Amino acid sequence: MSSWQSVLFSEFEAQMCSDARPFPCIFGVTGYRLDQLRYLFLDPFEVEILGDQLAQFVAESRSHGPNTSLVVFTRPRPVQTLDAYYRKFWLMLDQLARLDKSPWPEAIPEQIDHPMWEFSFAGEPMFVVCSTPAHVMRQSRRSSSFMLTFQPRWVFEKILGTEKAAAAAFAEVRKRLIPYDSTAPSPLLGRYGARDGREYQQYFLHDDNQAESGCPFAKLAQAKTPKIDDREQAA
Repeated sequence: MSSWQSVLFSEFEAQMCSDARPFPCIFGVTGYRLDQLRYLFLDPFEVEILGDQLAQFVAESRSHGPNTSLVVFTRPRPVQTLDAYYRKFWLMLDQLARLDKSPWPEAIPEQIDHPMWEFSFAGEPMFVVCSTPAHVMRQSRRSSSFMLTFQPRWVFEKILGTEKAAAAAFAEVRKRLIPYDSTAPSPLLGRYGARDGREYQQYFLHDDNQAESGCPFAKLAQAKTPKIDDREQAA
């Protein structure tokens, strides 16, 4: 019970189970309570292993239930800055893209600065969320370690199938976000495909509601493959 895996999962479980302080992501809470989520514990944090496991999850995901996601926990390290985690997150996505053996989905634009762009792996478009120990004001994105959640796009299509259902779901998420976080809901949050929205900006939210200028994914894709340093020295 004292292992880092158990400690992190207990923290996650407490978030998902709280009735007094309900976690804003109603889809994640439902998936947890119905035992439809799947979990991966990485030590060390190796993107090659993550890619193998993510591909397996994609292949099996539709058998897990309509609210499934893959939640990835990594061993706690000395806390870094939010900017350092931001760079690590996008470096990880860039490396995953390089490792992907499947063709990019035809329905998803390859240009990231497009309202219909979404990160895809093993042929599956998915919404990606990063949580870190450096998030203070935005508790909905806080974890005691670098944590990732991969949610297939088809999950949203099933549970947000009508305009009425989508409006009700997003209203509930926003209602929960306001008391949960100590900062206002990010103006970057929005509906997938909205003309003025960019999904990649929602993957990693800063505490101060400021968006990064440009996206490192586009820059990294043109460079040689760098490596993630999992030693994470304190900043």
